[in-house]
Amino acid sequence: MTADLRTSPLDRAHRSIGAKLTEFGGWDMPLSYPAGTIAEHTACRTGAVVFDVSHLGTVRVEGADALDRLQAALTNDLTRVEPGRAQYTHLLDPDDASVLDDIIVWWTDPDGFDVMPNASNTARVRDALGVGPQADVTASRAILAVQGPAARERLSTVFPEASAVARFHVARLQWNGVPAVVAGTGYTGEDGVEIAVPAADATRLWDGLLGAGVEPAGLGARDTLRLEAGLPLHGHELGPGITPLQAGLGWVVRWDKGDFRGRAALESEKARGVARILRGIATEGRRPPRGGQPVLVDGAPAGETTSGNFSPTLGHGIALAFLPPEVGEGTAVEIELRAGQTLPGRVVPLPFVTR
Repeated sequence: MTADLRTSPLDRAHRSIGAKLTEFGGWDMPLSYPAGTIAEHTACRTGAVVFDVSHLGTVRVEGADALDRLQAALTNDLTRVEPGRAQYTHLLDPDDASVLDDIIVWWTDPDGFDVMPNASNTARVRDALGVGPQADVTASRAILAVQGPAARERLSTVFPEASAVARFHVARLQWNGVPAVVAGTGYTGEDGVEIAVPAADATRLWDGLLGAGVEPAGLGARDTLRLEAGLPLHGHELGPGITPLQAGLGWVVRWDKGDFRGRAALESEKARGVARILRGIATEGRRPPRGGQPVLVDGAPAGETTSGNFSPTLGHGIALAFLPPEVGEGTAVEIELRAGQTLPGRVVPLPFVTR
């Protein structure tokens, strides 16, 4: 580990149970635990797991002008929800409408919001919202994501009130006298909640969850789970040169709410039509495709994969790729693994796996 990597408040707890750590977004975070990524993935699809997602940012935006700041900066319309709800949204580059970050906003109080950027984008989001360094409260808390079909049942023995927070709702709660913010959000395609607690209390909650039969899971399983669910990862399906319309996420853009950062550039793309769109590809056999591989249609290059892996649930490879709009579902394709070696596949609807 290099000296400039940040660590989670749960770093010691991860190391004590044999976690394999990796750099992600400037943080040293668990990639997997001794059971391995496939076992962790399967546990999330069939039972319950807990991810340490403390590397995500938290930018606290408060005050009478907080809602207006967010409305002007982000693509979605917070007035479609209300305090006590969460909303997925995008921050766009004003010049070309690229997605600078995809964000969950937790509307915690009438004039208070916790804006949750991706790990490496916190400063960028803070600057775009026009708030000072004091708004970045990432270091003060840990966030645990409890996910899976049995997540609420097992969580109820540790933190009953958290287990009752509905999907895309947010609540301020107390756990054994400790303040917590709980949101019915996640990144796996499964049911569950994310729990923010003060950093000093994170290990007690982590230990309680493991004691209730919730299994630890790392970034490896988090990636295969989100890929099966067809969820984008910033730096792969979102980022420089990629707009919400290209990523198939036009639903997070509310054209009727008024002006927002990047609107004019996105309107121009909408008017002329996108040149490419994100598609799902199912490949034959267990050999996994990877990101950055050419996709061939009738032997000619048509696009490139952004993410790819073996799907533990389906038992074959899956990939996301940007392809011309005319390359629709059912189209036979090949993914070029290396010169002269291809993996046959077919364009399929997203998500690959639904719960």
